[in-house]
Formats: sequence, C-alpha cells, structure tokens
Amino acid sequence: MTSALTMPTGNQLAPSWPEALSGAQPLPFELDHLLALRVPGLIATRRHIHSHPELSGTEFETAALIARELSLAGLNPRLLPKGNGVICDIDGRPDGPVIALRADIDALPLTDVKDVPYRSTVDGVCHACGHDVHTTVMLGVGMLLAQLADLGELPGRVRLIFQPAEEILPCGSLEVIEAGGLDDVVQIFAVHCDPSLPVGKVGLRVGPITAAADNVSVRLTGPGGHTARPHLTVDLVDALGRLITEVPALVSRRVPANSGLLLVFGHASAGTRYNVIPSEASASGTLRVMDREAWELAPKIVSQVVRDVIAPTGATVDLEYLRGRPPVCNDAAAIKVLTAATTTALGPEGVAETPQSMGGEDFSWYLEYVPGALARLGVGRSGPNVDLHRASFDVDERAIPAGVRLMVQTALQALAAAR
Repeated sequence: MTSALTMPTGNQLAPSWPEALSGAQPLPFELDHLLALRVPGLIATRRHIHSHPELSGTEFETAALIARELSLAGLNPRLLPKGNGVICDIDGRPDGPVIALRADIDALPLTDVKDVPYRSTVDGVCHACGHDVHTTVMLGVGMLLAQLADLGELPGRVRLIFQPAEEILPCGSLEVIEAGGLDDVVQIFAVHCDPSLPVGKVGLRVGPITAAADNVSVRLTGPGGHTARPHLTVDLVDALGRLITEVPALVSRRVPANSGLLLVFGHASAGTRYNVIPSEASASGTLRVMDREAWELAPKIVSQVVRDVIAPTGATVDLEYLRGRPPVCNDAAAIKVLTAATTTALGPEGVAETPQSMGGEDFSWYLEYVPGALARLGVGRSGPNVDLHRASFDVDERAIPAGVRLMVQTALQALAAAR
C-alpha cells in the first residue's frame, strides 16, 4: 500500500455490513469473520483509489497497488503487457474448471466536487462510475478465496481480472483477451455499481442488460467567409445546425422503433468570431442501440444520412465512425448462478429485476468468447441518488462487503455448477 493511504477513523468509517441479512447464509470456513476483519482496510483501499484516480490507459499506479495487495494475500498476480492492468489466478483443485471475475479500474475526466476526505487529489480526474468499488470488491474476493485455496477447499481455479480502459475506445477488455485473460475460462462474471438500488440488492436480467455504444465524429469544411455574404461561401454554422438537429431523428427512422437506437451529440464547435463564417466545424457524440442487428447496420446508416443531410449545404464531410462495444447479453445459466449466489450471500430479498439500460459496457466483448453475466450492485445512499458519470457521484460503502460476499458465492456456485 502506498504511503498516501490512510485508514478511515472515527465516524468516517461506514457501518460494517451486514447489519441484518435476512435469509443470508454464512460464508464457508468462517470467511465472514475474516471479511469483518478486512472491512476497514477495504474501505481504506477504496478511498485511496478514489482520491488517486487514473484515466483510461494510464492506470499504472492503481495496477501496482492491486498487485501489491494480491501478493500480500499470498497470490501471484501478473501485470498486463502495458503494466496498467492485472490478472491473477487463485489456484484450487487442478482438476476443476476456471471461472473469471472481472473488475474495471479506470476513472473519468471529471473534476470531483464532493466535500469528503477522500476527494480526488488529481485535477480533472474522478472515479464517477464506481470502478474504485469494483476494484476493491475484487481485492476482497481475492483475499477470501486465497484463504479457501490454502485450506484446499477451492474446487477449481478463479481468475481475477483487473481491467484498464473500460471508459474509452478501443476497449481495455480487448487488451485482456489478447493477453490470454480468457484462456481456459468457462464462465465470467462482473458487477457494476447501481445507485438506483440500495445496498443489499442486486439487479439481475437474462439477455441484454446494456446497449451497444459507438462513437461518431463529423468534421465539416468549407472556404469560410464574411457573415454579410453567406451566398458566396458555405455557411458551416448552418450546416452544423442541420447535422445535430436532423441527423439523429432521421437515423432512428431507418431501423425498427423497438431497436432503441439513440444518436446524441455531446460536443459541437464552429467559429471564433461573430462576423466570420468559419472554414471548419465539428460535432461528436455517441450512438447507442439495444438491438444487435441494428448495431451491425448502424455505421452504414449514419454515414448515408449524414451525407444526405449535408449535401445541399455544399460542405465537405469527413466522418469517423468508431466501433465501440456490442450489448452485454447475460447468459441464462450464468444468471442462474448469480441468482443462487445473491440468495445465499444477501438473502432472497437481495434479488431484484433490472431493465436494459442505454449505457455501454465493454464486458460485452468477453461474452463474445465465453458465457457469463453482469450484475448491478446496489450502492444507493440515503437521500437523492446521484447518477453515474456525475462529478458528485458517491456510494454507500457498505456495498463493498456486500459485493465481496456476492462474488465469493458467485465463484463457488459457478465452480460447483461447472464441475
């Protein structure tokens, strides 16, 4: 652990979990006692990661911290080739299957606005999506499963994947796959923070649980000119306005309505002076779609519609369509495992239905190779909930031990089912 890490003290420490898990069953071999001892350290780890976030692709210190903690638990982690992610096998019985558990570790380019002792110390970078929680949960899982392995009670191998670059393209999951992260794996599982669910609840869904998500960037060019004589040039501001107002609606009309296609521009730029028609304008955004078939067609549709809309303006179009990630489609057998694990770890009332969201998640690329499932971990705080990707996002830290219990049981249930 780095010197910047300090343990939470006094009333800064969240109440331990569980307080009362109705219907939950204890973890085997007194692991609940070990988890209770680990909770203060896990919360301290989460706060350290939260206050020292790293952007996608540059998670070198976070990966080093993860590797140190896993080594202290008696495990043998290995860094990804770039040094910004970690893979660690927990070796149980050699004749057993291999189950993978994934956590993403990168932060977002946002300025932390929370008034908390663990506020980000890095200007313009913040863990606003809960990846610090995902990382901490998986560290706790590693510590507990290492104990089971030492006792000879782990019926197979569990591979912990601490993945970089979930928030950007190209996706970090592809780096993990290329590095052999899915070799011999028969199932893979992950959790993602959900502030709409309280601690102790886990959102589960068979089939698609997220949308596909791609990036679209459009650059328009023309000769430029004087705003007094737009007829002598190409009015790029007008062309940009048509792009951002007409294209999204027209694109959505090219696919069935139930595909849920949504094109939204988050950035638009043109010009620097009130009386100068610019020679360049640009817009960029995301295309999200719930349906896999419509996702396959989306690049061709967007390209055609953009060019049709801009053609009458005379502007030159340069379009970049960056393929992102398909929908996360949860395997039914994997959800059966997660349902049993949730019931065992958190009680029958812990299981909650969850809808398909328009958010994208590169966990989907793992599921192109092996079956698995993504669950939504309740982290909701008292009072109004703050959504993901907002600079004020925070969690109820009792979700950390709840998540550890869930994923330990998930690993054990999955290993038992795969034998």
